[in-house]
Amino acid sequence: MVVAEFPEIPDKLFFRIGEVSEIVGVEPYVLRYWESEFPALAPRKSSSGQRMFRRKDVELLLRIKHLLYDQKFTIEGARKALTSEAKTPKRQPAQPVVQEALFAAPSGAIPEIRREVEAILKLLS
Repeated sequence: MVVAEFPEIPDKLFFRIGEVSEIVGVEPYVLRYWESEFPALAPRKSSSGQRMFRRKDVELLLRIKHLLYDQKFTIEGARKALTSEAKTPKRQPAQPVVQEALFAAPSGAIPEIRREVEAILKLLS
């Protein structure tokens, strides 16, 4: 899978449709159409009725644009690709390492380290 280079998204909580249009690089009517075609895309609306996109919405829009424009998916194909990505489990977190495994040392190593630390402390005193 090729990783797409997405534009920098400003560090804001909400974006209006004009700002998102500039970031994604498509006209606002395209964003409104995609909103009707992709159920995962559901921007909030302000009290005045303006669409307010969150950062995750903008990231999803960039992903949709990549699928449609760069990889030449159809709307249906992009919808299926996004739902299959959502269903695939993310990488499992690393198993916690047992403390004994971190500090496992050959027998006799700890007393030797202790002697070296004591010698260093005597030099510093």
